[in-house]
Amino acid sequence: MKTAIITGGGQGIGRVVTQYLLTHGYRVAIWEADTEALSELREAFKASSAQLLFVSCDVSSENNVRKAVEQTINHFGQIDALINNAAIMIEKSLDKLTSEEWNRVIGTNLTGSFLCAKHAAPHLANQKGSIINMCSTRAFQSEPDTFAYSASKGGVLALTHSLAVSLGPDIRVNAISPGWIDVSALKKKGKAKAEELSPEDHLQHPAGRVGQADDVARMILFLIAPENSFITGQNFTVDGGMTRKMIYV
Repeated sequence: MKTAIITGGGQGIGRVVTQYLLTHGYRVAIWEADTEALSELREAFKASSAQLLFVSCDVSSENNVRKAVEQTINHFGQIDALINNAAIMIEKSLDKLTSEEWNRVIGTNLTGSFLCAKHAAPHLANQKGSIINMCSTRAFQSEPDTFAYSASKGGVLALTHSLAVSLGPDIRVNAISPGWIDVSALKKKGKAKAEELSPEDHLQHPAGRVGQADDVARMILFLIAPENSFITGQNFTVDGGMTRKMIYV
């Protein structure tokens, strides 16, 4: 049985990806910095507990990541896939965003992806494994006041092809750039509140709807499948066509 690590697996896209991995025969190590979300996930998935490992981990800390890899190997014995999903966003105007906040976002989103790849790579190579980096359409376009998040995701895009060239052929590395994915109801209980989406929200997308976490999960399963071994160093945009749409006000 294959083993996957997913960082930030306690909420949002990560939570749904965890479910998809389980139902497709993977054992899953969930690395999550939010202990409350991790505890809720443990309760929600207790029926599948034999296939799961819950790890409290801040991916911006190299010591945390090193220990999390050791814990995963000690528990499951192998790593076949790493999904670098953990990310945070701070939206503030340029004059209000502090250097500490900037570094916190870069540390989690970009440095975290690097550290997880660095320490998981020897084990992934043993399995001819795969890394998926969660990028974002904000690597290519922006809304106001998302400086650190957009910069971090631009870095993730470049990190992806650098890792792919450096780690191949033993490890394949690809990125996924989601657009608007509605995860409003997939957060921990204290923050979960389903957003009411309007017809306009859906119809502005060429695909006719706002995205769901399942759309990203299915792409992850496709990319980590061994039969797709000729795909590496690529970014796959999952945004309902929005980045291809010319918008005139």
